[in-house]
Amino acid sequence: MIIRLLAILGLCVAILSGCEKGATPTGNEAASPLPPHRYGASATYDEGRAALEAFIDSRLTGPDGIYTNLLETTQDGEAASGHEILSESAGLLMRYDALNGRRQSFAEAWSRAKALFDMDASFSYRYGPLADRRYPVNAAVDDLRIIRALYEAGAMFKDDAYKSEADRYGQRFYAYNVKDGRLYDFYDETYKTTNDFVTLCYIDLKTLGMLDIPDGDKKLLLENARQTAEDGYLGDAFPFYETRYDYGTGEYASPQDIRTVESLVTILHLSEAGLAHPESVAYIKKQVGAGTLFGTYNRSGEAKDDVRSTAIYALAAMIGSAAGDKELYEQAMARMNELRTTGTGGPLDGGFGDPATGQAYSFDNLTALLAYAY
Repeated sequence: MIIRLLAILGLCVAILSGCEKGATPTGNEAASPLPPHRYGASATYDEGRAALEAFIDSRLTGPDGIYTNLLETTQDGEAASGHEILSESAGLLMRYDALNGRRQSFAEAWSRAKALFDMDASFSYRYGPLADRRYPVNAAVDDLRIIRALYEAGAMFKDDAYKSEADRYGQRFYAYNVKDGRLYDFYDETYKTTNDFVTLCYIDLKTLGMLDIPDGDKKLLLENARQTAEDGYLGDAFPFYETRYDYGTGEYASPQDIRTVESLVTILHLSEAGLAHPESVAYIKKQVGAGTLFGTYNRSGEAKDDVRSTAIYALAAMIGSAAGDKELYEQAMARMNELRTTGTGGPLDGGFGDPATGQAYSFDNLTALLAYAY
């Protein structure tokens, strides 16, 4: 699953080209699933990209895939830890490989992901090697990421087989994670049920618009998803987003504090759909420029900590690219790279982690890697 600030794991331009803000997306407007700007393709980033690839390949990857954390644990907590493997990680790596034209690497990553995570109705969000346990629950945002990676691979490699797989897995996703035109966070294969809410950062409008489902079904799904995401806007004074929407009560439910990673993923998804508030992008740009985009805020926009997360700046960079703001992309990448470990001669060199503890998290490193592809 997604949503982690350094050490915290939590379950957390294609479809709308030409749509005006607030319009109903149809999913039929754009032909290519690939990001439109690709600022990260510049040779300026070659050295950092290569160093991070090497760190992930040599230190953070085991026989089953990418470790959740470089440091091993007993793998028995409620959240994934240690050398457990996440479908989140598989999807992030697959997207990076597809966007960078790494055809063989993509094929290997996809083969591993299918073998490890593919279930009857969805992709398991988590595998624990010590107990050889595949959890019978998915996370919608992670399934959608894998589906998008397949569409991106089909476009980049001009391979219709990947597109066909994306269509098939997208139809399966719709059958189990969507009910009455509404997206749900997870499907539990043991109990054959979903939860009763949607987390806003799971609403990946661009990928939902790629699903190969009937036009009427897609229109209803996208309209419901768009409205749920957009109506979660906290306001121009603090232009972040609510955490989740409860279908039963018809109300948004958020903790007292707002996690920046969650809101940034929501803003990224809206940006890719052409629906982000300009105030959100401007706020992010201001905080990135000052180096003050921190991990948690209260609902009034006051910072509750001074955490500077790799993933936060990587997501800010991707928002810059999706919004066509090259300056924001470059500023955020520079801030991100301030957090890289270099020149120590230690095991974290080239990657993002905490040299004092030896911890390095998959979400931080893979989100940074994907930022190089935007």
